[in-house]
Amino acid sequence: MSTYSIKDLEQLSGIKAHTLRMWEQRYNLMLPKRTDTNIRFYDDEDLKLILNVSLLNDNGYKISKIASMSEEEMRGEVLKLTERSLTYDDQIHSLTLAMIDFDEDRFEKIISTNTLKLGFENTMVNIIYPFLSKIGVLWQTGSINPAQEHFISSLIRQKIIVAIDGQYVDKKANSVKYMLFLPEGELHEMTLLFSYFLIKSRGNRVIYLGQSMPANDLEEAYKVHRPEYILTVVTTTPSQEYVETYLNKLASRFESSTLLVSGYQVVGQDLNLAKNIKVLSNLNQLVEIVEDESENRMTG
Repeated sequence: MSTYSIKDLEQLSGIKAHTLRMWEQRYNLMLPKRTDTNIRFYDDEDLKLILNVSLLNDNGYKISKIASMSEEEMRGEVLKLTERSLTYDDQIHSLTLAMIDFDEDRFEKIISTNTLKLGFENTMVNIIYPFLSKIGVLWQTGSINPAQEHFISSLIRQKIIVAIDGQYVDKKANSVKYMLFLPEGELHEMTLLFSYFLIKSRGNRVIYLGQSMPANDLEEAYKVHRPEYILTVVTTTPSQEYVETYLNKLASRFESSTLLVSGYQVVGQDLNLAKNIKVLSNLNQLVEIVEDESENRMTG
């Protein structure tokens, strides 16, 4: 079972902690549990309740009306809303509920509906990534059950792979070549996979090496393919202490290519990096580089 503090509920629902406490007292919406040391905590059922309350409240339902609903009535109203609502926050709430309940059918409905209306790329940028960001801190602190993390990550990963396979690239065309990898020991693949989609969907060739790539094997692949760009994401490995040395060593080995780097250990850090390294703070910067290169290649 996952356990949450009131601050966790605030982060996931968008409802301030003092408001949650007031609703608790006035409407008996939740009954917090207590540890042996008398510390208040909440469980999955409490989180589901607050996410449903937040979604209804954001869509004009008065809190007094919500508090009078049974669980079944509340669930029914929420399902009606999520089927017709295009508000990104509403869809993120629905994804969180699907994760908590291990509800693959609900996940499929959310993703397929939004993909039809928004397109896969916009669904990823405006719904999936904010969702992952919102719950990422809870994964790291252990508030969310690892099984929930694996469940939802696996489903999202499958969707990205299918989207990648659906893109056609003419290998005879004069397209730009990108090589994508994660450093040895790095397993957080989601951003790298989506970068693969973004690059390939714009008509470029991608050599995808995936997770935990030893530097010597990376060098062998480089000798064969000679990509114009190499892209990596450093989330946990190498650590802050070693990441600057690691990246500069790569830049020296592959000095005829541009090294695009992103991730928690890089973005916003005070690093002294080689001239052929570009730090990407967000995915929009990657899209700009890819589209500029494609346009230059076509006009040049």
